[in-house]
Amino acid sequence: MTVEFSYLFGILLLLVAFLYASVGHGGASGYLALMALFGFAPEVMRPTALVLNIFVASIAFLTYFRGGYFSWKLFWPFAIAAIPAAYLGGLLSVPVTIYKQLLGLLLLFPAIRFLWPTETLQQANRPLFLPAALIIGAAIGLLSGMIGIGGGIILSPLLLLLGWATVKQSAAISALFIVVNSIAGLAGQLRHGVDFTSEMAVMVGIAVLGGLAGSWAGAFKFPQKALKISLAVVLLIAALKLLFT
Repeated sequence: MTVEFSYLFGILLLLVAFLYASVGHGGASGYLALMALFGFAPEVMRPTALVLNIFVASIAFLTYFRGGYFSWKLFWPFAIAAIPAAYLGGLLSVPVTIYKQLLGLLLLFPAIRFLWPTETLQQANRPLFLPAALIIGAAIGLLSGMIGIGGGIILSPLLLLLGWATVKQSAAISALFIVVNSIAGLAGQLRHGVDFTSEMAVMVGIAVLGGLAGSWAGAFKFPQKALKISLAVVLLIAALKLLFT
């Protein structure tokens, strides 16, 4: 990277970590989008995104947990099915072309998530349906391990749309879901060996700073609507780049 190139990447990485942590997510889909735009190799993208995910989602979970938004009853059915599925997904070696297509499609989820008006989704009014939760958890876990995401960006809107959790409950549940899923997926990838960028330590530091600020803002302050729209645009551009180039 040139100096200007690396500075731009660092600024965008900080912004991504901040915004994702503000809604209880680790940011893997955002990190993958950035790395795709900046030309990182797929074999570097997957493990790097998962490591950053673990750090940022852990911070987000602790912040939302302290705010009293976590529900173990809602969390465990998704996690118990997702963890082995994520490990299995991490074992799979996905061809580069298929990987880019799958990632491009999955990046549409966070883009929609950041554009979705959350004001109308504040009330959880339906009981959790256990069989559906187990199936959803397993499906998200498998995809997460294959692609290199934690899966919270898919789980969170589902919890809201199905009426199983409030916005901040879904943030807390998704944050811990991301942590355990990312660890399982990374463990599966380690069986084949992984490649990290030489700037990994710097990237972790930047992501942690963004995660600390974002999780505090999300749990105790108002959401940053304009910035979320900007991030959604970046995700859409990255998705189109992966799908059509």
